[in-house]
Amino acid sequence: MLIVAALTAALSLGSTSDSVVRVSASRGVGTPIETVDLTKFARRIPSFSRQTKLACNMCHAGFPQLTSFGRLFKLNGYTLTGLPMITAQKDSASRMDLSLSPIAPISLMAIVAATNVSTPVPGTLATTAEMPQQLSVFAGTALSPNMGIFSQLTYSAQSGTIGIDNLDLRYARHFQLGEKDAIFGLTLNNNPSVQDVWNTTPAWGYPFASASVAPSPAAATMIEGALAQSVLGVGAYTLFNNSLYAEVSGYVAAPQGHVLPLDSSASNTPKSISPYWRVAFQRDLNPSTYLMVGAFGLSTDIFPAGVQGSTNHYSDVGFDAQLERKVGDGSLIGRATYITEKQQLAAFYTGVPVTAANAENTLSTYKVNFSWVPSLTHSLSVGYFGINGTSDNLLYGSAPVTGSANGSPNSSGEIFEVTANPWLNVRLGAQYVAYQKFNGGTTSYDLTAGGRSAKNNNTLYLYLWLAY
Repeated sequence: MLIVAALTAALSLGSTSDSVVRVSASRGVGTPIETVDLTKFARRIPSFSRQTKLACNMCHAGFPQLTSFGRLFKLNGYTLTGLPMITAQKDSASRMDLSLSPIAPISLMAIVAATNVSTPVPGTLATTAEMPQQLSVFAGTALSPNMGIFSQLTYSAQSGTIGIDNLDLRYARHFQLGEKDAIFGLTLNNNPSVQDVWNTTPAWGYPFASASVAPSPAAATMIEGALAQSVLGVGAYTLFNNSLYAEVSGYVAAPQGHVLPLDSSASNTPKSISPYWRVAFQRDLNPSTYLMVGAFGLSTDIFPAGVQGSTNHYSDVGFDAQLERKVGDGSLIGRATYITEKQQLAAFYTGVPVTAANAENTLSTYKVNFSWVPSLTHSLSVGYFGINGTSDNLLYGSAPVTGSANGSPNSSGEIFEVTANPWLNVRLGAQYVAYQKFNGGTTSYDLTAGGRSAKNNNTLYLYLWLAY
């Protein structure tokens, strides 16, 4: 792979500040379209920027959206470096026994936010400020020539707790298959799809920041975060000829804050290994246009309570696409995701008390969004989302604000967002979520006195996002 060879050669030059190092990077496959003078990037910000000696925009088209460089950096196990590493080996012919970064691989991230709900939830204030909404410490670094890690420890104002957030430990190597290059890697992670390199799967999908205190629809598929940080999985992946990506992973229960081994006090626990799979094909349609189309899925059996008895089975299949178009100095990025889920709810349907009216349900979600990034300093995004599923008066029962009067999970709406980045690691954002339907209705959807309308949950979200 020419791009990887060029990157490796350039970055291996180390930290010589007087050298002019240029890297040619392709958006996918084919002709390189961008040449970067590394001497322009003196700013050392989060961990991987410090490791590679490159500014954030080399890996991100506005964090956390990955560029082609960023995708390859992640698939190569976070190991590309521009630093002179601390090394050790027994002799010149032996393998490297040590390769450590000379700097601490620590970064911080903070989100300060204010949220306004169009019509306050009864008994609450309309506007809520959070200082911070989220505070994270990252450790991200190359651990060896073929192994690297991305790890996150997060404090959440909503829960008032500190816990392990996303984790992705990787091992990656290159192989030649005929005349084609292939990356083969292993991943150990705690959130199905956190290992993905596109911004269409749930862990890194749009919106990249959202209000934590506003009402949200009652239904979501299992793969959309229900197992995040409560499982541990091992997977193998490959990228062949920088075009075809394939991955298979398996996850087991690994919740935080529970008595171990898991017993009757556990909740929402996978019964055994939950398989996850992912395929994607990427291609440069021309020097300025990149396209990815793919599919992914998860199958899992869940104990709602305890670790014995009946389980619910969830089978999720998703389809996604990402289009990037270079326009002048900026980019237009389009993303689309559709997920369908089959639910076999034996534990809910036969449990005491019964919590599902149907033994089997279906649920689907879809998202379509576009981001116009005319420069490194600002962006404009618009999106449409929807949730559709089988009506179930017990599973989606009536309740003030969060319930459904007709047992339907159907919701839909739009997202509008504008951001400004005065610096590459500082973002100011304003986001507005407008609901057309909420939990099955447009008006009086929750059967409360007077009825609450979908538009009452419209939310204005203002935030300051810092990474350093």
